[in-house]
Amino acid sequence: MKGSRPCVCVVGSFVMDLMFMVRHRPGPGETMLADGFGMFLGGKGFNQAVAARRLGADVCIVGRVGSDQFGDMFVAKLEQEGICSVGVTRDAEVGTAIATPVVDEHGQNSIIAAPRANMRVRPEDVLAVEEQIASADILMLQFEIPLAVSRRAAEIASEHRTLVMLDPAPVEHGFERFAAPTDYIVPNEIEAHMLTGRMTPEEAAAVLLPETRRGVVISLGEQGAMAVDRAALDRFPAHKVQVVDTTGAGDAFRAGLSVRIAEGASLEESVRFANACGALACTVMGAEPSMPRRSAVELLLAQE
Repeated sequence: MKGSRPCVCVVGSFVMDLMFMVRHRPGPGETMLADGFGMFLGGKGFNQAVAARRLGADVCIVGRVGSDQFGDMFVAKLEQEGICSVGVTRDAEVGTAIATPVVDEHGQNSIIAAPRANMRVRPEDVLAVEEQIASADILMLQFEIPLAVSRRAAEIASEHRTLVMLDPAPVEHGFERFAAPTDYIVPNEIEAHMLTGRMTPEEAAAVLLPETRRGVVISLGEQGAMAVDRAALDRFPAHKVQVVDTTGAGDAFRAGLSVRIAEGASLEESVRFANACGALACTVMGAEPSMPRRSAVELLLAQE
Protein backbone atom coordinates (compact mmCIF):
# COMPACT_ATOMS: atom_id res chain seq x y z
CA MET A 1 0.00 0.00 0.00
CA LYS A 2 1.09 3.56 -0.67
CA GLY A 3 -0.37 4.70 2.68
CA SER A 4 -1.51 3.27 5.99
CA ARG A 5 -4.89 2.24 4.53
CA PRO A 6 -5.80 0.79 1.13
CA CYS A 7 -6.78 3.53 -1.31
CA VAL A 8 -9.12 2.87 -4.22
CA CYS A 9 -10.02 5.28 -7.02
CA VAL A 10 -13.12 4.53 -9.10
CA VAL A 11 -13.83 6.10 -12.48
CA GLY A 12 -17.33 5.07 -13.40
CA SER A 13 -21.06 5.43 -13.46
CA PHE A 14 -23.93 6.64 -11.32
CA VAL A 15 -27.35 5.11 -12.05
CA MET A 16 -30.65 5.48 -10.21
CA ASP A 17 -32.26 2.03 -10.16
CA LEU A 18 -36.05 1.97 -10.47
CA MET A 19 -36.57 -1.68 -9.57
CA PHE A 20 -39.58 -3.90 -10.17
CA MET A 21 -40.03 -7.19 -8.29
CA VAL A 22 -41.96 -9.80 -10.30
CA ARG A 23 -42.67 -13.53 -10.20
CA HIS A 24 -41.06 -13.99 -13.59
CA ARG A 25 -39.50 -11.59 -16.04
CA PRO A 26 -41.92 -10.61 -18.84
CA GLY A 27 -41.63 -12.09 -22.29
CA PRO A 28 -42.23 -10.35 -25.64
CA GLY A 29 -45.60 -8.59 -25.69
CA GLU A 30 -46.36 -9.49 -22.07
CA THR A 31 -47.73 -6.92 -19.62
CA MET A 32 -47.74 -7.70 -15.91
CA LEU A 33 -48.29 -6.13 -12.52
CA ALA A 34 -45.22 -6.02 -10.28
CA ASP A 35 -45.26 -7.52 -6.80
CA GLY A 36 -43.10 -4.67 -5.52
CA PHE A 37 -41.15 -1.57 -6.45
CA GLY A 38 -38.05 0.09 -5.05
CA MET A 39 -35.80 3.03 -5.88
CA PHE A 40 -32.11 2.48 -5.15
CA LEU A 41 -28.86 4.33 -5.79
CA GLY A 42 -26.66 2.29 -8.12
CA GLY A 43 -24.39 2.18 -11.15
CA LYS A 44 -21.25 0.09 -11.35
CA GLY A 45 -18.93 2.92 -10.39
CA PHE A 46 -21.03 4.09 -7.45
CA ASN A 47 -21.69 0.56 -6.17
CA GLN A 48 -18.02 -0.37 -6.31
CA ALA A 49 -17.00 2.84 -4.56
CA VAL A 50 -19.49 2.31 -1.73
CA ALA A 51 -18.48 -1.33 -1.32
CA ALA A 52 -14.77 -0.51 -1.26
CA ARG A 53 -15.38 2.16 1.37
CA ARG A 54 -17.43 -0.19 3.56
CA LEU A 55 -14.68 -2.78 3.25
CA GLY A 56 -12.17 -0.39 4.79
CA ALA A 57 -10.57 1.52 1.92
CA ASP A 58 -10.20 5.23 1.39
CA VAL A 59 -12.13 5.90 -1.81
CA CYS A 60 -12.32 8.63 -4.44
CA ILE A 61 -14.81 8.48 -7.31
CA VAL A 62 -14.88 10.26 -10.67
CA GLY A 63 -18.13 10.54 -12.61
CA ARG A 64 -21.06 12.73 -13.57
CA VAL A 65 -24.63 13.15 -12.31
CA GLY A 66 -27.38 15.54 -13.28
CA SER A 67 -28.36 18.75 -11.53
CA ASP A 68 -31.55 17.02 -10.45
CA GLN A 69 -33.05 15.28 -7.45
CA PHE A 70 -31.30 12.01 -8.23
CA GLY A 71 -27.97 13.81 -8.46
CA ASP A 72 -28.62 15.42 -5.07
CA MET A 73 -29.25 11.98 -3.59
CA PHE A 74 -25.98 10.59 -4.93
CA VAL A 75 -23.91 13.51 -3.67
CA ALA A 76 -25.50 13.26 -0.23
CA LYS A 77 -24.83 9.52 -0.06
CA LEU A 78 -21.18 9.94 -1.02
CA GLU A 79 -20.77 12.41 1.83
CA GLN A 80 -22.55 10.08 4.23
CA GLU A 81 -20.28 7.17 3.29
CA GLY A 82 -17.13 9.27 3.54
CA ILE A 83 -16.21 8.94 -0.14
CA CYS A 84 -14.19 11.72 -1.78
CA SER A 85 -16.38 13.31 -4.46
CA VAL A 86 -13.99 15.96 -5.77
CA GLY A 87 -14.15 14.20 -9.15
CA VAL A 88 -17.96 14.21 -9.38
CA THR A 89 -19.38 16.78 -11.82
CA ARG A 90 -22.98 18.05 -11.84
CA ASP A 91 -24.34 18.31 -15.40
CA ALA A 92 -26.79 21.17 -15.97
CA GLU A 93 -28.04 19.87 -19.33
CA VAL A 94 -28.46 16.10 -18.96
CA GLY A 95 -30.08 14.21 -16.11
CA THR A 96 -28.68 11.47 -13.90
CA ALA A 97 -28.66 8.01 -15.49
CA ILE A 98 -31.65 5.75 -14.86
CA ALA A 99 -32.01 1.96 -15.01
CA THR A 100 -34.94 -0.40 -14.61
CA PRO A 101 -33.91 -3.73 -13.08
CA VAL A 102 -36.64 -6.39 -13.21
CA VAL A 103 -35.99 -8.98 -10.48
CA ASP A 104 -37.80 -12.34 -10.46
CA GLU A 105 -38.72 -14.52 -7.48
CA HIS A 106 -35.37 -16.33 -7.71
CA GLY A 107 -33.41 -13.09 -7.38
CA GLN A 108 -32.27 -13.08 -11.02
CA ASN A 109 -32.50 -9.81 -12.91
CA SER A 110 -32.68 -8.16 -16.31
CA ILE A 111 -31.75 -4.49 -16.63
CA ILE A 112 -32.46 -1.71 -19.14
CA ALA A 113 -30.54 1.55 -18.66
CA ALA A 114 -30.55 5.10 -20.05
CA PRO A 115 -26.95 6.35 -19.57
CA ARG A 116 -27.68 10.10 -19.79
CA ALA A 117 -25.04 12.00 -17.73
CA ASN A 118 -22.72 8.98 -17.64
CA MET A 119 -21.96 9.47 -21.31
CA ARG A 120 -20.90 13.08 -20.66
CA VAL A 121 -17.89 12.18 -18.51
CA ARG A 122 -14.80 13.56 -20.30
CA PRO A 123 -11.08 12.78 -20.26
CA GLU A 124 -10.56 16.27 -18.78
CA ASP A 125 -12.55 15.14 -15.72
CA VAL A 126 -9.92 12.47 -15.12
CA LEU A 127 -7.01 14.85 -15.63
CA ALA A 128 -8.48 17.10 -12.93
CA VAL A 129 -8.05 14.34 -10.34
CA GLU A 130 -4.65 13.03 -11.44
CA GLU A 131 -3.36 13.56 -7.89
CA GLN A 132 -6.04 11.25 -6.48
CA ILE A 133 -5.31 8.57 -9.07
CA ALA A 134 -1.59 8.84 -8.38
CA SER A 135 -2.08 8.34 -4.64
CA ALA A 136 -4.38 5.34 -5.05
CA ASP A 137 -3.23 1.74 -4.78
CA ILE A 138 -5.69 0.57 -7.42
CA LEU A 139 -7.95 2.15 -10.05
CA MET A 140 -11.30 0.51 -10.86
CA LEU A 141 -12.76 1.00 -14.35
CA GLN A 142 -15.89 -0.12 -16.20
CA PHE A 143 -17.45 0.49 -19.61
CA GLU A 144 -20.57 2.40 -18.45
CA ILE A 145 -18.86 5.70 -19.33
CA PRO A 146 -17.12 6.75 -22.59
CA LEU A 147 -14.26 4.44 -23.50
CA ALA A 148 -11.83 7.33 -23.99
CA VAL A 149 -12.28 8.33 -20.34
CA SER A 150 -11.48 4.88 -18.98
CA ARG A 151 -8.53 4.62 -21.35
CA ARG A 152 -7.07 7.95 -20.21
CA ALA A 153 -7.57 7.04 -16.56
CA ALA A 154 -5.68 3.77 -17.09
CA GLU A 155 -2.82 5.61 -18.76
CA ILE A 156 -2.55 8.09 -15.87
CA ALA A 157 -2.67 5.29 -13.32
CA SER A 158 0.13 3.42 -15.05
CA GLU A 159 2.29 6.54 -15.13
CA HIS A 160 2.01 6.65 -11.33
CA ARG A 161 2.32 2.89 -10.73
CA THR A 162 -1.29 2.58 -9.63
CA LEU A 163 -2.76 -0.85 -10.41
CA VAL A 164 -5.60 -0.94 -12.94
CA MET A 165 -8.60 -3.28 -12.63
CA LEU A 166 -11.03 -3.39 -15.55
CA ASP A 167 -14.61 -4.62 -15.29
CA PRO A 168 -15.33 -4.91 -19.05
CA ALA A 169 -19.08 -4.40 -18.83
CA PRO A 170 -21.14 -3.73 -20.76
CA VAL A 171 -19.17 -5.51 -23.47
CA GLU A 172 -20.35 -3.50 -26.49
CA HIS A 173 -17.03 -1.65 -26.61
CA GLY A 174 -14.91 -4.80 -26.83
CA PHE A 175 -11.64 -5.11 -24.98
CA GLU A 176 -9.57 -4.83 -28.16
CA ARG A 177 -10.68 -1.18 -28.43
CA PHE A 178 -9.67 -0.41 -24.85
CA ALA A 179 -5.97 -0.75 -25.66
CA ALA A 180 -4.73 0.67 -22.36
CA PRO A 181 -2.49 -0.72 -19.60
CA THR A 182 -4.47 -3.18 -17.46
CA ASP A 183 -3.29 -5.26 -14.52
CA TYR A 184 -6.47 -7.28 -13.96
CA ILE A 185 -9.44 -8.00 -16.20
CA VAL A 186 -12.51 -9.12 -14.22
CA PRO A 187 -15.48 -10.14 -16.44
CA ASN A 188 -18.30 -12.48 -15.55
CA GLU A 189 -18.68 -15.75 -17.45
CA ILE A 190 -21.00 -14.35 -20.13
CA GLU A 191 -18.82 -11.29 -20.69
CA ALA A 192 -15.71 -13.47 -20.94
CA HIS A 193 -17.40 -15.51 -23.69
CA MET A 194 -18.57 -12.39 -25.54
CA LEU A 195 -15.11 -10.81 -25.37
CA THR A 196 -13.23 -13.87 -26.61
CA GLY A 197 -15.69 -16.15 -28.41
CA ARG A 198 -14.45 -19.04 -26.28
CA MET A 199 -16.95 -21.44 -24.72
CA THR A 200 -15.34 -22.19 -21.35
CA PRO A 201 -13.99 -19.81 -18.70
CA GLU A 202 -10.61 -21.52 -18.91
CA GLU A 203 -10.37 -20.93 -22.65
CA ALA A 204 -11.55 -17.33 -22.30
CA ALA A 205 -9.02 -16.64 -19.55
CA ALA A 206 -6.23 -17.99 -21.75
CA VAL A 207 -7.14 -15.43 -24.41
CA LEU A 208 -7.46 -12.53 -21.96
CA LEU A 209 -4.38 -13.22 -19.83
CA PRO A 210 -1.82 -11.86 -22.36
CA GLU A 211 -3.80 -8.57 -22.36
CA THR A 212 -3.02 -8.07 -18.65
CA ARG A 213 0.09 -7.45 -16.60
CA ARG A 214 -1.03 -9.63 -13.69
CA GLY A 215 -4.09 -11.78 -14.12
CA VAL A 216 -7.68 -12.55 -15.04
CA VAL A 217 -10.52 -13.23 -12.61
CA ILE A 218 -13.85 -14.49 -13.96
CA SER A 219 -16.88 -14.41 -11.67
CA LEU A 220 -19.10 -17.46 -12.19
CA GLY A 221 -22.22 -16.66 -10.18
CA GLU A 222 -23.45 -19.71 -8.28
CA GLN A 223 -20.27 -21.55 -9.32
CA GLY A 224 -17.98 -19.08 -7.55
CA ALA A 225 -15.00 -17.67 -9.43
CA MET A 226 -11.90 -18.59 -11.37
CA ALA A 227 -8.53 -16.83 -11.20
CA VAL A 228 -5.64 -17.13 -13.63
CA ASP A 229 -2.19 -15.58 -13.48
CA ARG A 230 1.18 -16.56 -14.93
CA ALA A 231 1.66 -19.18 -12.22
CA ALA A 232 -1.64 -20.99 -11.78
CA LEU A 233 -5.32 -21.43 -12.58
CA ASP A 234 -7.64 -21.90 -9.60
CA ARG A 235 -11.39 -22.23 -9.06
CA PHE A 236 -13.08 -21.00 -5.90
CA PRO A 237 -16.53 -22.27 -4.87
CA ALA A 238 -19.32 -19.85 -4.05
CA HIS A 239 -20.79 -19.42 -0.57
CA LYS A 240 -24.28 -20.85 -0.06
CA VAL A 241 -26.68 -18.04 0.80
CA GLN A 242 -30.38 -17.26 0.43
CA VAL A 243 -30.52 -15.23 -2.78
CA VAL A 244 -32.83 -12.21 -2.70
CA ASP A 245 -31.41 -9.99 -5.46
CA THR A 246 -28.24 -10.43 -7.54
CA THR A 247 -28.16 -6.84 -8.87
CA GLY A 248 -25.11 -5.64 -6.90
CA ALA A 249 -23.29 -8.93 -6.46
CA GLY A 250 -20.76 -8.40 -9.23
CA ASP A 251 -19.89 -4.93 -8.01
CA ALA A 252 -19.41 -6.15 -4.43
CA PHE A 253 -17.20 -8.97 -5.76
CA ARG A 254 -14.98 -6.58 -7.71
CA ALA A 255 -14.73 -4.12 -4.84
CA GLY A 256 -13.68 -6.89 -2.47
CA LEU A 257 -11.10 -8.08 -4.96
CA SER A 258 -9.65 -4.60 -5.39
CA VAL A 259 -9.47 -3.84 -1.67
CA ARG A 260 -7.61 -7.04 -0.81
CA ILE A 261 -5.23 -6.62 -3.74
CA ALA A 262 -4.60 -3.04 -2.58
CA GLU A 263 -3.81 -4.43 0.87
CA GLY A 264 -1.14 -6.68 -0.64
CA ALA A 265 -3.01 -9.98 -0.36
CA SER A 266 -2.33 -12.79 -2.83
CA LEU A 267 -4.69 -13.27 -5.77
CA GLU A 268 -6.03 -16.44 -4.11
CA GLU A 269 -6.77 -14.64 -0.84
CA SER A 270 -8.31 -11.73 -2.71
CA VAL A 271 -10.69 -13.92 -4.72
CA ARG A 272 -11.84 -15.79 -1.61
CA PHE A 273 -12.61 -12.46 0.03
CA ALA A 274 -14.37 -11.22 -3.12
CA ASN A 275 -16.52 -14.36 -3.25
CA ALA A 276 -17.77 -13.65 0.25
CA CYS A 277 -18.55 -10.03 -0.69
CA GLY A 278 -20.54 -11.11 -3.73
CA ALA A 279 -22.46 -13.73 -1.77
CA LEU A 280 -23.50 -11.29 0.94
CA ALA A 281 -24.66 -8.77 -1.68
CA CYS A 282 -27.16 -11.35 -2.96
CA THR A 283 -28.95 -11.46 0.40
CA VAL A 284 -30.25 -7.86 0.37
CA MET A 285 -32.63 -6.14 -2.05
CA GLY A 286 -31.18 -3.23 -4.04
CA ALA A 287 -27.67 -2.37 -5.19
CA GLU A 288 -26.30 0.15 -2.69
CA PRO A 289 -28.06 -1.34 0.37
CA SER A 290 -26.52 -4.73 -0.44
CA MET A 291 -22.90 -3.57 -0.48
CA PRO A 292 -21.44 -5.46 2.52
CA ARG A 293 -19.38 -4.21 5.44
CA ARG A 294 -16.01 -5.70 6.34
CA SER A 295 -17.22 -7.23 9.60
CA ALA A 296 -19.95 -9.21 7.82
CA VAL A 297 -17.51 -10.48 5.19
CA GLU A 298 -14.99 -11.61 7.79
CA LEU A 299 -17.74 -13.36 9.75
CA LEU A 300 -18.83 -15.30 6.65
CA LEU A 301 -15.24 -16.27 5.87
CA ALA A 302 -14.75 -17.46 9.46
CA GLN A 303 -17.65 -19.87 8.99
CA GLU A 304 -15.96 -21.73 6.13
